[in-house]
Amino acid sequence: MRRIAFIAALAALAAAPALAALKPGARAPDFTADGFQAGKPITFSLAEARRKGPVVVYFFPAAETAGCNLEARLFAEAIDDFQAQGATVIGVTAGNLDKLASFSADTEKCSGKFPVAADPNARIAGLYDATLAVRPGWSSRTSYVIAPSGEVVHAYSDMKANEHVTETLGAVRAWRAKNPKR
Repeated sequence: MRRIAFIAALAALAAAPALAALKPGARAPDFTADGFQAGKPITFSLAEARRKGPVVVYFFPAAETAGCNLEARLFAEAIDDFQAQGATVIGVTAGNLDKLASFSADTEKCSGKFPVAADPNARIAGLYDATLAVRPGWSSRTSYVIAPSGEVVHAYSDMKANEHVTETLGAVRAWRAKNPKR
């Protein structure tokens, strides 16, 4: 019975977009997190990444789940477009942390093209108010575009995975058009 209620709650979340808590203009909290890229351990620093250009921080519920696998693959397929705009992409999750190394390297998911960071107990997600209400301790599906200044320039929350790349890439391109020399 509890499992049916949980599945029903997830279905309800997927049916309608949620609102990202950090709004454009807000200051994005800096963080440093351990993770993986192409199966190799890395440490990611948002402050360091911002020095290079805009950063897409996308929170996802859990590695090796259908929606998260799709979202990772879509970001991997678009990584050249993000890099052409000078943007860095980082995925952050609190779920299935034991699967992150293989998830980061899998050719059907991240393909080693961008890092994914572990967020034990959704500490980072909590700073961004990107936690999953129906599964405490897990991240929601929320994406942010953060300018080099640390300002949130775009926020998008939707449990459906298929529009996060379009939303964030569009925001990165718009930011770049206004900031061609940064």
